[in-house]
Amino acid sequence: MTIQTTRLSDPAVRAFVTAVNNHDREGFMALLAPGATMADDGTDRDLAEWVDREIFSSNGHMDVDRESDQGRTLVARYRNDTWGEMRTRWTFDVADDGRISRFETGQA
Repeated sequence: MTIQTTRLSDPAVRAFVTAVNNHDREGFMALLAPGATMADDGTDRDLAEWVDREIFSSNGHMDVDRESDQGRTLVARYRNDTWGEMRTRWTFDVADDGRISRFETGQA
């Protein structure tokens, strides 16, 4: 069963999922701390390039099935125009200022 985005526990993660699903690149980038990093399937990637390719130019969308770690770990069905839909795991590090300093994703 999908968790409504508005019910996600962590405010930064909730804003991240909202920005992805609303295709709001500007809002998404504003959620990231300076120097934020990310990894996909265990490999660090260029964040701006990955976000453009995997989320914004390919209509990325997240349906969250489960959250843990006070809302900073998600299991979601993620889909985009490139890969279709897959079950993914997302983990987030949130800085003291409430912005995301790192996120990691991969197949769940």
